[in-house]
Amino acid sequence: RARSRSPPPSLSRDDAPPSMTKLDEIIETFQFVEPPMRLELLLDYANNLPPLPEWLKAKRDAGLGRVHECQSPVFVFPEVENDAVALHAWAPNEAPTARAFVSLLIDALDGAAPSDVAAVPDDLLNRLGIGKQLGMTRQQGLAGVLYRVKHGVAQAQEDEARGDTA
Repeated sequence: RARSRSPPPSLSRDDAPPSMTKLDEIIETFQFVEPPMRLELLLDYANNLPPLPEWLKAKRDAGLGRVHECQSPVFVFPEVENDAVALHAWAPNEAPTARAFVSLLIDALDGAAPSDVAAVPDDLLNRLGIGKQLGMTRQQGLAGVLYRVKHGVAQAQEDEARGDTA
């Protein structure tokens, strides 16, 4: 699991509105930080990406779960069980921005309800305040990661409702 991050004192969890999600807290933290430091804050997540479970490595090695919009080989494996999302992912150490974004998504969305994942804004990079600091290719790749997570969760939820667990 990713290490716990403490928001700035003015944004402590105790002061957060009850409806505030983990992602809302992360967005607020990014907005609190000066714009030049936001990309550095994102990159702090790169070292916190949990290892890919052994049982998913064969799927990754077979090319399943690949985010084709990314130039780097990034793989995401969203699941839904008992109305809770489980996100697993892999990105190489040589792609710290992609690795960091995937780690941020896992930190924010792992354990969330599928409806919370569906509600993630498509312009998340801009809400984090880092969209302008990334090149167009990187923006498209990271948007592809978010798309794959959101649609993978929706598909996993449908599969769970049908009783498919494959």
